[in-house]
Amino acid sequence: MPPIQFVVDRREHGKTLASALKIRYGLSWSQAKRLVEGRHVKVSGQVEPDLTRRLKLGKRVELAAGTVELKPEERKKLADKAKKKAERAAKKVEPPKPKAKPDAKPTSKPVLLPPSTIVYQDDAIIVANKPVGLTTTRNKDEAEEFGERAVKFLPKTLADLLPIAIGAPNRALIAVHRIDRDTSGLVVFARNREAAENLMEQFRKHTVDRRYLALTRGVPPAKRINSTFVRDRGDGRRGSSTKKDAPGGKRAVTHVRVVEALGEFAVVECRLETGRTHQVRIHLGEAGTPLCGEKVYDRPLNGKPYPDTSGATRPMLHAERLGFTHPISGTPLVWDVPPPADFTAIHEWLKQNSV
Repeated sequence: MPPIQFVVDRREHGKTLASALKIRYGLSWSQAKRLVEGRHVKVSGQVEPDLTRRLKLGKRVELAAGTVELKPEERKKLADKAKKKAERAAKKVEPPKPKAKPDAKPTSKPVLLPPSTIVYQDDAIIVANKPVGLTTTRNKDEAEEFGERAVKFLPKTLADLLPIAIGAPNRALIAVHRIDRDTSGLVVFARNREAAENLMEQFRKHTVDRRYLALTRGVPPAKRINSTFVRDRGDGRRGSSTKKDAPGGKRAVTHVRVVEALGEFAVVECRLETGRTHQVRIHLGEAGTPLCGEKVYDRPLNGKPYPDTSGATRPMLHAERLGFTHPISGTPLVWDVPPPADFTAIHEWLKQNSV
């Protein structure tokens, strides 16, 4: 079955990929999100992993066959083909398939967190070392769309699993900040409103010590990067605007330090002065030294992706340090956690093959 394609028209021009899919096929936000995260959507022939990418007039969008509901005339063609195929198959006699045993147990297992996930906990906060591939907390739009009863059928988040891990499944946590699904490392949750408000204020004042370890393509300059982020830098991706007073722009500041130069690659420490969405990924990508494994912020404006020979299958980014003042006692706290196995493996390979 061929893929489903359409060309962006005037009603979709300037809208996000999610909005365009909703206009074309009546999809919900969460349905569009699953399509994009499942790598079923291409824009101009390339897999597009960013749901918020803004589309331009004339761009070709391609969806994998069978991922959305087709128009009536298209469905009729497929139904006719399926009918003819069934008629041909009916002429053949096939042995009956064995039935499953009535006492067969489901093979699916509950999601469990690694023992090393919980770094610190008390009555006010929980500090966790988030594994790769796990969302920090439920997206607000997704939660509102599905409702409280239906949310239990969605993939579990770190915020869902932590209460179970500490033996308090009915005590919800409050997300103070987030890190990307494919980023590992430290994140803090509050266990009550007082602690949450205090921590949020610390984040607003930029007094929280947040440091990331990254593997980059190329060696970035060691400096303080200060730019204004906008939702669309001109090619549908988040990024820095050339105008400091850009509408909706948000100041983003990252302090970059090279830990280890590895030929055409590097180990880099990034200290966040602000905490914008995808801040480290954007700043390093715009410096011409994107993360190993980066597929979104890996190219100049309207340019081609930079080559990546690292073998990384995700953006190599790890939140290694988190420090703040305890929201109740006022005690200064700081934690450091080493990167996960896949990060370490890529690092070792780069060291062995650096020139």
